[in-house]
Amino acid sequence: MALSLLLVACGNDKPNYNSVDDYPVRQGSLDEMVYSPKATEFSVWSPNAEQVTLNIYSDALTDEALERIPMKRKKDGTWTAKINRDLNGLFYTFAVYDTNAVFPMEETPGIFAKAVGINGKRAAILDLKTTDPENWQDDKRPYFGERQDAIVYEMHHRDFSIDPSAGIAHAGKFLALTERGTTNKAGQPTGIDHLKQLGITHVQILPSYDFGSIDERGASEEARVLESGAAVGGSYNWGYDPINYNVPEGSYSTDPYAPACRIIEMKQLIQALHEAGIRVVMDVVYNHTYDVAHSAFTQTAPGYFYRTRSDGSLANGSGCGNETASNRPMMRRFILESVRYWVEEYHIDGFRFDLMGIHDIETMRAVRAMLDEIDPTILLYGEGWAAEQPQYAQELLAMKANICQMPGIGAFCDDMRDALRGPFYDDKQGAFLAGLPGFEESIRFGLVGCINHPQIDMQKVNYSKEAWTQEPYQCISYVSCHDDMMLTDRLKASIKLKEGEMQRLDKLAQTVVLTSQGTPFLWNGEEVMRDKKGVHNSFCSPDSVNAINWDLKTENKDLFDYYCRLVALRKAHPAFHLGTAENVVEHLEFLPAGDCVVAFRLKELRDIDEWQEIVAVFNAQPQEVTFTLPEGEYRKVLNNGVFEESDAKYTESVTLAPQTATILYR
Repeated sequence: MALSLLLVACGNDKPNYNSVDDYPVRQGSLDEMVYSPKATEFSVWSPNAEQVTLNIYSDALTDEALERIPMKRKKDGTWTAKINRDLNGLFYTFAVYDTNAVFPMEETPGIFAKAVGINGKRAAILDLKTTDPENWQDDKRPYFGERQDAIVYEMHHRDFSIDPSAGIAHAGKFLALTERGTTNKAGQPTGIDHLKQLGITHVQILPSYDFGSIDERGASEEARVLESGAAVGGSYNWGYDPINYNVPEGSYSTDPYAPACRIIEMKQLIQALHEAGIRVVMDVVYNHTYDVAHSAFTQTAPGYFYRTRSDGSLANGSGCGNETASNRPMMRRFILESVRYWVEEYHIDGFRFDLMGIHDIETMRAVRAMLDEIDPTILLYGEGWAAEQPQYAQELLAMKANICQMPGIGAFCDDMRDALRGPFYDDKQGAFLAGLPGFEESIRFGLVGCINHPQIDMQKVNYSKEAWTQEPYQCISYVSCHDDMMLTDRLKASIKLKEGEMQRLDKLAQTVVLTSQGTPFLWNGEEVMRDKKGVHNSFCSPDSVNAINWDLKTENKDLFDYYCRLVALRKAHPAFHLGTAENVVEHLEFLPAGDCVVAFRLKELRDIDEWQEIVAVFNAQPQEVTFTLPEGEYRKVLNNGVFEESDAKYTESVTLAPQTATILYR
């Protein structure tokens, strides 16, 4: 049948729109496939299409469709079709015909596929209830306290478990974090038992949705890439290249060909972490897609979901070739419904928004409001910046400087990060840890959680010239993360280290992070002195660079024990996470100190902490420093890189060991 006759036969008169901003908003849920044994309903939003065809396939790879069914247009721009028989186990795509499309139109699984076949090209028809692990209905979020009590550990599935030293059977897979009793050669816990021993409250997993840079057909192969950067076989990638936002990544499953497998196994991972008392934060990348031409956004509503420059070219706030338009109603709805879906279907406990500064404030507020209705303890934070200036008004974007306009939403603190180890743009430049003066005020700013504190001289802070949080927990305190050098590599690159200095400076840096009033954030492997052979951006480096070696040397084991004690100290003493700006201003006081020394006390802690007062001093100088104590009688709990308590009492001064933190209490 000719296309024109088909359009008439289906009654699909195409409306005329002056621009994509005139498109109607879809009514009801964005679900594109609703299955039941008796009938399956399909729908896709494509307001400018002349025709949309539903294609049914027997599997994910066969070329020939079983059926090609014309869909019917609704007034809100949604196209629908219904098949009255059991389609369980089959696959589908949508084919949109839009003569105004810039890119060639091709079949797509749609923007809200919830199950897909190999490499995510076709969506799968299945009953999601069959993907629930045993006792999934009893899975609950572990209690950890209030938002200010969170301690986040960022990890990549493959890094964490792929090395043979981990002793994990399902290396590099979702199921790696379901194995208990795994150890290294020395019998020290690895995997989920390692996390439990460390004591963190949340694991933030790098992107776990279906992404485009790995060919799932070779997911079990050694990670590698071509010189061009293209993926080959089981190539390594962090996953910041979204294809299907609402489906787990197949290369992390034991069978990427089976649509249900990846869903079941990711749920099992979350269930296992919950049983271990650990919540799960998901890294989400709604700010850009793997590409534009082949994305489901383009293949269903060309030109709508992306921002463009005045000349019509694609905006590039992500630095990846495109940026999505969260300010448009349907993109905002997509983000909201996607986040809700991960919470309700997968029991996710928090979200880290990649390049959150590309999204508009209104969208991020809406996400927070929705999560508050479900559970206010669900974390929400992100990167308060963009790679390039987005094509949207700066004052309306979810940038770090605008966090005060977004209650309950956090952002990463580059102020304290760079004051500790040196600027992101120059790996060879040191800062406080290198014994360089002038960074003390920026560290103090980070220690109070970037609130407005009367003792902070904002003119001396490196980046921010005014407070950017309402409450201290909105500040994500860290010294390194995935898209950066490991702390060990950074110290090697920026300081001519002498014997013992690496370990001392590592401990000093993380003591600042874990005693700050912000939300502490650790990158996997930091606790065992991991390095990445000096590679800064290791997003596609092989396992030989990214894998963590769990066969710990003596100094690595000592460092891990220190991290464990540091985490335990923070959890045991609410004074280190007071929760409100008012409490921090009232109870945290900075003490006089010289160059490369930062000191504070937490005072008047009755009814807050079992200790009446706490003094913390950070000495980055390569020599001993004598520090004058406030009036009172103190005992040391941390001295010279060692946690210990003795009967010794200090009333006037204390000697600070070089490049270490000292903590005292009374």
